Amino acid sequence: MTVSPASAPRVGMVSLGCPKALVDSERILTQLRADGYALSGDYDGADVVIVNTCGFLDSAKAESLEAIGEAIAENGKVIVTGCMGHEADAIRARFPDVLAVTGPQQYEAVVSAVHEAAPPVRSAFIDLVPDAGLKLTPRHYAYLKISEGCNHTCAFCIIPSLRGRLASRPPAAITREAEALVKAGAKELLVISQDTSAYGVDLRHERSTLGGVERRAHIQDLARELGGLGAWVRLHYVYPYPHVDDLIPLMADGLLLPYLDIPFQHASPSVLKAMKRPANEAKVLERIQKWRGLVPDMAIRSTFIVGFPGETEADFQYLLDWLEQAQIDRAGCFKYEAVEGAQANALPGAVPEEVKEDRWHRFMALQSRISEQRLAAKVGRTLDVLIDEVDDEGGASGRSKYDAPEIDGMVHLRDAGGVKPGDIVPARIEDSDEADLFGVPV
Repeated sequence: MTVSPASAPRVGMVSLGCPKALVDSERILTQLRADGYALSGDYDGADVVIVNTCGFLDSAKAESLEAIGEAIAENGKVIVTGCMGHEADAIRARFPDVLAVTGPQQYEAVVSAVHEAAPPVRSAFIDLVPDAGLKLTPRHYAYLKISEGCNHTCAFCIIPSLRGRLASRPPAAITREAEALVKAGAKELLVISQDTSAYGVDLRHERSTLGGVERRAHIQDLARELGGLGAWVRLHYVYPYPHVDDLIPLMADGLLLPYLDIPFQHASPSVLKAMKRPANEAKVLERIQKWRGLVPDMAIRSTFIVGFPGETEADFQYLLDWLEQAQIDRAGCFKYEAVEGAQANALPGAVPEEVKEDRWHRFMALQSRISEQRLAAKVGRTLDVLIDEVDDEGGASGRSKYDAPEIDGMVHLRDAGGVKPGDIVPARIEDSDEADLFGVPV
């Protein structure tokens, strides 16, 4: 029996949280598409709705609960998965009508719940599934998840309890997926995990082969393989282990984008110690200088936390002074928020909310000034721009090698008629502000 996609049961998806969760959503939808399901872009057209939740912070949990409630109200047949799934009792207490609740990475359980809620037709449409799987990003870029879980025990984080310890994917599987993505039109691969620079430490004896050359299951070898596929390769969530220094020559050779996303979190040694994070901030500054000596235009993005328990005004000023020296190109800042189950909840020295707010504003004011100055230094240069959007008036917006989607800035182009999303065009930079660049194709 063969059926048309129009007669197949339809699945809606709400995906919340980080890019790692987005990849989970893509995997679920890829399997469901292979099982014969069609996808719905709205609640009314869906036979069942999956809500992939985020459960790291209270604010994220609130957003997840709101999304579940909206899906229940608009559709009624809802399956909950993702990081907040570990609080199944709380979810069911608030929404007793949810069909199923699963935790993160439980793909098979989600697919089984969909099968039960809206049974698949007998004939699957495996021929309608692209080799690279279904993607929720534009065709010209894709997230490439290389591992799950994390071996760190940071005091503010519960990721290991949500997603387990580090579990790296075999290098050959990653390479095959990356090749399929590039073949399907991806111009940029965004490498993600909980701890990208730890890739392979649990697979010490794994090997893959590219072009007849054997590679280790190691981030340096993996990065070299990916860099040989002809797409931009951008590394996210890179902890500053010593071997990260070995990645910089790959940037100098053009195999990796000159971009590092490193979650420093703080700079004060006492705060880093309380966080259970690496605390040699002076060494990190030396390494940043060394990196930029090899790759002068390297962009570094990071995230920081202010108001961590025990953080003094002196600690915070230390962070500001460090930031001034490090000249981080882009930085996000979070006011510390207690997370249920985190070790930091038991620490003394809670910082008042008004102090957190004041420090956040001071941090962001300094970072805005640094970002504005570093962007201004690009005025007059010609940069390659990967086009993300075009408008009807001859304008276009995209990103340079120094900008990741969603979290960094944009390059806005005038007189860009004829370009289309996915094109990489050289552009002369004419102006800048604290977040974006402005230019014209050349």
